[in-house]
This record gives sequence, C-alpha cells and structure tokens, in this order.
Amino acid sequence: MDLFTEQIDPSKNWLPKDGVVNYFGPIIPLEQADDFFKILADTIPWEADVVHMFGKRIVTKRKVAWYGDQPYNYTYSNSTKKALPWTPALRELKEMAENLTNETYNSCLLNLYHTGEEGMGWHTDNEKELKEQGAIASYSFGAERKFVFKHKTTKEKVELLLDHGSLLVMKGATQTHWLHRLPPTKKVLVPRINLTFRTITSV
Repeated sequence: MDLFTEQIDPSKNWLPKDGVVNYFGPIIPLEQADDFFKILADTIPWEADVVHMFGKRIVTKRKVAWYGDQPYNYTYSNSTKKALPWTPALRELKEMAENLTNETYNSCLLNLYHTGEEGMGWHTDNEKELKEQGAIASYSFGAERKFVFKHKTTKEKVELLLDHGSLLVMKGATQTHWLHRLPPTKKVLVPRINLTFRTITSV
C-alpha cells in the first residue's frame, strides 16, 4: 500500500480490527529531521543489544538505548536495562509526540539499524512493566523502511512505509492481538533510528 499517493489522515486506523494504529506521516520538516538524526546518532550512548533466547546469549548488530523520567528498569528477551535521563532532543520529541497524540509518555526505547540488513522479528510490546493498552509513539529517522503488522489469530497483514521524520502510534488492544516486525532488506544501505516512546507503570 502506497501511503503517499493520497493525503495522510492521522485519524485513520490502519488495522481492520482488534487495535488502533495511526500514521501521521512525516511530521518534522526535512532539514529538522536531518538535524535530529545527526544529534541522535552522535550523542546517544548506543550499545549492542544482548538478548537471551532458547538458552543462548545473542549480541545483536542493532544498537539500543533506554531513557526515562526515572531510572526505570525494562526487561525484554531476558535482558534488563536501566533508563538514562532525558537529553534535550529526546525531551523535545517526547513533548511533540504528546501534543500530537494527546497521550503522555515517561520512557523511550531507541534502536539504531545500520543498514536494511538489520531488522526486528515478529514480536509484541507487552512487557509487564508497560501500561496495559498504553499508547506507543514511534518516530523514524533516516532510511525509509517497511513496517508490518500480523494478526495473531487470522494472520492478516498490514504493511506501512515509515518515512524519515514520521510518527506512528500503536494503542488500544494492538499489542494483545497483533504482532509487528521490521523486515530486513538488502535494498536499504543507509541507517535508520527508531524512537518508541511508551509508559512504564511498574518499577
């Protein structure tokens, strides 16, 4: 589906049922989006992600960082991270997302994908620390990448292209009924930075 052949409607729900996904499109002007990408790439203390799956310790090429209002712990794939304090750029992007989505966020998981060959497999953001059915605001900077949802029961799929400087929001029952992934591709040779603002309810 080509989002850019028609005016993007941020109130449109891209899921046919069992959840809500709104895509705002590129909300940040190109030059400013370029600036955010450079600031995030240069100033975030990126670290390789370490996950434990099937009894194995896996170090990913994708790099991550974790920030929040407080030094929240966040555990996924049997790995725990402690949140760093907000940077000025992250605070600005958080406030922008809150104003656009009429939601509040107290934490952010950042991902750095160096090329299209780095992606993310099928998963849900439903860890016990997160607010139940809370909104997740996802910014994309850098490479345009395909993002895919798959219904857990019916296996229906919905694909979107996430553009540089764009904002996507997942909320309601989305994490209960839908998986999502960032499929790898050899066609993309430049990096992408993804910020997912979310709400932690247990520390």
